[in-house]
Amino acid sequence: MNEELTAQAYSAAAELCEKAKLKKGQILVVGCSSSEVCGDRIGTNSSLETAEAVFAGIEKAVKERGVYLAAQCCEHLNRALIVEREAVPAAEIVNVVPQPKAGGSFATTAYRRFRDPVALEEIRADAGLDIGDTFIGMHLKKVAVPVRLENHAIGLAHVTAARVRPKFIGGSRAVYDEKLK
Repeated sequence: MNEELTAQAYSAAAELCEKAKLKKGQILVVGCSSSEVCGDRIGTNSSLETAEAVFAGIEKAVKERGVYLAAQCCEHLNRALIVEREAVPAAEIVNVVPQPKAGGSFATTAYRRFRDPVALEEIRADAGLDIGDTFIGMHLKKVAVPVRLENHAIGLAHVTAARVRPKFIGGSRAVYDEKLK
């Protein structure tokens, strides 16, 4: 089962990176409920083993592209984020270490696996992957655009994805679209 979860997570993250056209140094935020991946209600059955399998797939996809991963903690830590320090050199760091039942298994796994992890209260990521309806939207830059993935599930968890685009300010979209050609 874990190999399948790793493969599903890799596929989703790689597809999102491609569709979002993420470039080296950009940030992908991921919220993951290991409970939902296992088929349970969010927050009821945190599983480090499940989170590690999902993390492994996503980590591989982002490393291949030079993209940073920001792991969203659960609501008990106010959806704080765990990220590599080098990804956010000027960010205000907060003092927290996630645990499986206080931060979530996915964020705990990120904290343990990153070289130099730090916690942040907020981030403005370039794309997001939501595994198990964890609501990562608050951590995306404006304007978020849904991305339809081939596979809508990792394990038994519902998966949604988003990328961001620059805001349209003044003028019409038709004028903007013409300049892109």
